[in-house]
Amino acid sequence: MATKTTTKKSTKKKTTRKAPQKKLVIVESPSKAKTIEKYLGRTYKVVASVGHVRDLPKSRMGVDIENDYQPEYISIRGKGSVIKELKKDAKNAKAVYLASDPDREGEAIAWHIATLLKDSNENLNRVTFNEITKDAVKESFNEPRQINMNLVDAQQARRVLDRLVGYSISPILWKKVKKGLSAGRVQSVALNLIIKRENEINNFKPEEYWTLDAEFKKGREKFAASFYGIDGQKTKLPNNEAVQQVLGQLDRKAPFLIENVERKERRRAPQPPYTTSTLQQDANRRLNFRTRKTMMAAQQLYEGINIGQGAAVGLITYMRTDSTRISELAKHQAAEFIHDQYGAEYAATKPRKGKLPEGAQDAHEAIRPTSVLRTPASIKQYLTNDQYKLYNLIWCRFVASQMTAQVTDTMTVTITQGQVNFRANGSKVKFPGFTKVYKRGDEKDNLLPDLAVGDQVTMVKDDPAQHFTQPPARYTEAALVKALEENGVGRPSTYAPTLDTIQRRYYVRLVSRHFEPTELGEIVDTIISEQFPEIVNVKFTADVEQNLDAVEAGKENWVKVIDDFYQPFAKEVAQAEDQVAKIEMRDELAGQDCDICGAPMVIKMGRYGKFYACSRFPNCRNTKAIVKDTGITCPKCGQGTVVERKSKRNRTFYGCSRYPDCDFVSWDRPIDRKCPKDGHFLVEKKVKGGKQVVCPNGDYQEEVQK
Repeated sequence: MATKTTTKKSTKKKTTRKAPQKKLVIVESPSKAKTIEKYLGRTYKVVASVGHVRDLPKSRMGVDIENDYQPEYISIRGKGSVIKELKKDAKNAKAVYLASDPDREGEAIAWHIATLLKDSNENLNRVTFNEITKDAVKESFNEPRQINMNLVDAQQARRVLDRLVGYSISPILWKKVKKGLSAGRVQSVALNLIIKRENEINNFKPEEYWTLDAEFKKGREKFAASFYGIDGQKTKLPNNEAVQQVLGQLDRKAPFLIENVERKERRRAPQPPYTTSTLQQDANRRLNFRTRKTMMAAQQLYEGINIGQGAAVGLITYMRTDSTRISELAKHQAAEFIHDQYGAEYAATKPRKGKLPEGAQDAHEAIRPTSVLRTPASIKQYLTNDQYKLYNLIWCRFVASQMTAQVTDTMTVTITQGQVNFRANGSKVKFPGFTKVYKRGDEKDNLLPDLAVGDQVTMVKDDPAQHFTQPPARYTEAALVKALEENGVGRPSTYAPTLDTIQRRYYVRLVSRHFEPTELGEIVDTIISEQFPEIVNVKFTADVEQNLDAVEAGKENWVKVIDDFYQPFAKEVAQAEDQVAKIEMRDELAGQDCDICGAPMVIKMGRYGKFYACSRFPNCRNTKAIVKDTGITCPKCGQGTVVERKSKRNRTFYGCSRYPDCDFVSWDRPIDRKCPKDGHFLVEKKVKGGKQVVCPNGDYQEEVQK
């Protein structure tokens, strides 16, 4: 009988391998996260907090004045899902690295995130890097540190101070003037500077003065000179009578004598690399960039651009800095580049360090390219137009800062007849130095003939001219940033939002790139100046900034700094509540009736200026823009007239009064003449030095009208 054998199957348990824990890195922006994750590799997970996760509440003061000014932080609305994901990622991470920006605000963001994540992961580390390049990022992770509470306290003190000022003064402005107004430490000083300058302009009394230019000739060569003085003493020409007295002493037919020829060699050193403030100023002057636009483009260049090498790379160092220091490695790389591209004679043997403004922080380098080898031309195809323009500016300024001085031969000639002295100045660039890379527009030669003492020259013509002294110019964005920096008011990160705020509140408006105060701005400034004189006191505000710097350095306690400020300030707030009279901003009658209900229209003040509104508001919500009629017939439809309007960005443009029936529009002001070449309408265009009439349809243009 056969026996049946059975074989037993061996069953092995399948073991699932647990995925190794990754290290979590938290930065502010998603674009920065992508760049850094490619540098760090698979063992790291990089996520973005998308800026701040906690802040003071908007609905109330949020500062416990009775309990050492402790801030009452809450999670920012809309950040709930972000915080939830951060906690989840932190719980599953081997370690957490907080890699927000390397400044006070970045340190505060890191501290806020650490406070939220401390129960999810105890292994919390802080890393910072001045540039987002592979080497810089990896090196920073080799040296993690703890959060610097001095930096956090300095930022926290600034935030609390600004909240105490804003939430104490703003309600008074709402009650006494109108709702929606605001006040702040830095913005109030900026507004006050603009209004003081406007008062200087209004109170300015022009003074007459004259100049006496002349044209001389030696042989066939002509050259220009100007009246200098009598008997070698510089003499002013206050009026035409003084000019005629000088001309009365001259014999036009007699020769003039070259009395003195002075030749000198002038050396002009390059400027240091950019700080935040100088970058904002230069971008405004050279590129016509608004401050906000400059910082936006700089942020993109810092966080990383894909330039066809796989991973994105940060093209510039951190863009919020007031230091002109640069690393030894960057100096060495620049020196090699200059040697190779321009020659050894262009490379500075001792690179210069610019003088820092008082109170400047030297924690970061100046703004420079992360690699001088990435020339603007080599990466232009990967950048937007704005990014390229700004990168080119930063690259050129940095390279120039490491180059030799420009050398210019100058020649000053004194021309005399009797007691009357004229002077002529000539110059010729002997060696371009740094201007080979970074031109300033004044490098042209101004050559004089070969003149020597004792030579005789003849006067070809004289050209006396009357002038009047001019008032100081209104602030441009660049000039205002410079004034704030020179006075020690604010810090690099505060300038752009400050200028943005005073425009959004309609305290000032930009007209031809210059700030003009509005009626509302003048009312607000008067109240703050009279009731809170310390707030608009430049020196006082600068002292507050120095105290915040002392907190950062660990030399001052942040609570004491706030208390020293707040105790006298609180008394001023209490007095202002009683002393400031309510200002009635009455609506003016517009002189026309509402198209909808027939009630009178009035002129109201809005965020973007004055506008027409129905007097029966809110029962009738009819509104109209206030337009200025030029009286010129519309060149498109021939029925309406051309009116001056404002765009959403407060830029002036011209359109037909029959819009939307006629869609004629022009940025330049049309005039009541036709082009002699093709019959197209002509426009008046603003150009350097005045206005010019041109044809937008062709190449016809007339001379510039000064």
